[in-house]
Amino acid sequence: MQTRFARLYGQRDLKVEEASVAAPGEGQVLLKMAAGGICGSDLHYYQDGGFGPVRVREPIIPGHEAAGYVEALGSGVSGLTVGQLVAVNPSQPCGHCRFCREGLPIHCLDMQFMGSAMRLPHAQGMFRDWLVVPAMQCVPVGETVTAGEAACAEPLAVCLHAVARAGDLEDKRVLVTGAGPIGVLTIAAARHAGAAEIVATDLTDAALERATAMGASQTINVATDAGALSAFEQDKGQFDVAFECSAAAPAIRTAIATVRPRGLIVQVGVTGDVTVPLNALVGKELHWIGTQRFDQEFARAADLIGRREIDVRPIISHSFPVTDAVKAFEQAGDRATACKVQLTFF
Repeated sequence: MQTRFARLYGQRDLKVEEASVAAPGEGQVLLKMAAGGICGSDLHYYQDGGFGPVRVREPIIPGHEAAGYVEALGSGVSGLTVGQLVAVNPSQPCGHCRFCREGLPIHCLDMQFMGSAMRLPHAQGMFRDWLVVPAMQCVPVGETVTAGEAACAEPLAVCLHAVARAGDLEDKRVLVTGAGPIGVLTIAAARHAGAAEIVATDLTDAALERATAMGASQTINVATDAGALSAFEQDKGQFDVAFECSAAAPAIRTAIATVRPRGLIVQVGVTGDVTVPLNALVGKELHWIGTQRFDQEFARAADLIGRREIDVRPIISHSFPVTDAVKAFEQAGDRATACKVQLTFF
């Protein structure tokens, strides 16, 4: 059996190629892939050859948010059936290192994360027609949603983990800076967690329209109406919690200025070094914490999507066949029009 796949060789050097596929072994599943979303890290690999110290040093198949249909089961596999739609969890912690033993598999010292260039050899990803994976990575999504929706389980899991890091959001006032795919899914997760008010900021109206569709109470285009944020700075800040999803220095300063004393900022977006107003951070006794990836949240994300308790359809902006992978990546780089760009297979 042959499979097509998108392979990245370096900056803007993406090719669609073919190779043979092995039959699933013990404990494995053969999947007929259906949809895969282009993440920000995939885009950085394509546009810049990497991000920060993480560089593409050998050919890599990108893609860590994808879904497909079970085609065949290897020996010893139970709990899955042929034809079933599943979301694929790209995270494979080792299970025996220090952090895995401490119940922190997110920080596994020997993590295999599909489609990642963090280690060498690179962990190959899911942008391909056929994929063999361990059955334990396959999470059924249900029969009422599309494969495109199911492929959003991974980014939603990231956002569910970020919201869990914030603690109880019931009746809280929340700010979300940056309304890209992660920002708008964080809005949906915060709304689901009981936030009373969610204000979203971004530089484009298209992104803010999606923020409203995903549950934002109010949106502010900081490129054209940054002054609207001043009301939230009154009395040392009006928000209980901010989810900073852009990693832009002005957005970080906004979060620090508008969160109330002893409030919480959850840093979701990543970047290099930035200048931070430490006086305000210290003077307001703010809590500023990081968040990355997910653990048990992946199964919960698949369940919420499968029941459309969180409806991810508004974020899926474009879809391209894998043969047009270059066009898909170019489209994903246009933030004025794109949100979640997906590849389709077969």
